[in-house]
Amino acid sequence: MNGRSRSSSPEISPLDFGEDLAPLPVYKAAATTALDFSGLLDEPLKLHEDLSSGCGGQLWPAGMVLAKHMLHYHRDKLQTSRVLELGAGGGSVGLTIAKGCRIDQPLYITDMIDMEPLMQHNIALNELDDRVRGRILNWGEPLSQEIIDFKPDTILAADCVYFEPAFPLLLQTLEDLLTLNPSAIVFFCFKKRRRADMQFLKSARRAFRVTELEDEDRPVFTREGLFLYTITAK
Repeated sequence: MNGRSRSSSPEISPLDFGEDLAPLPVYKAAATTALDFSGLLDEPLKLHEDLSSGCGGQLWPAGMVLAKHMLHYHRDKLQTSRVLELGAGGGSVGLTIAKGCRIDQPLYITDMIDMEPLMQHNIALNELDDRVRGRILNWGEPLSQEIIDFKPDTILAADCVYFEPAFPLLLQTLEDLLTLNPSAIVFFCFKKRRRADMQFLKSARRAFRVTELEDEDRPVFTREGLFLYTITAK
């Protein structure tokens, strides 16, 4: 896979944005949304959003950016990849890839136990039971034997930088996954909402190689406080 080089557009640092640039979104009532990502999906993804078990049940901006990026730049590059999504919530990114990208392996979407019913609902809603597996993966805890045996090489994480006490737990899980498979690539997208969010990025840069991704939409989504990176082992 490529796409890790920097684009020629002027770099915009997340540190340049004020603390109140990106306020928290307004929570939605439970509903099902159809998404085709500007025509990149032939058949729209059906995503049920439900906040009754936590804010992860909502579609978040970084998930839209990452899903569209993967469709646009990696549609035909993931055929033999072993893909795992962290903090999947309803599974928007992983399910988009399962629907729109060529992939031969089962794809894992993971989150806390509270999100498991929503993950399973959306897998079934899109008739992807034979291609996608929803599993519990708590950040900071040892990886399950199933994940160890799967040995993911493509890891997705969108809008996981949200709850500051969870930052070290997420870093631990990233370290565990990149130790398990040092050649793995993490595709990481987040929206800066608070100054504290940048502490995560600083910590990640100390532990891993963090590279901003080239994307033709980058000038647009960076103005909205969204940032897209790869994270790899040093």
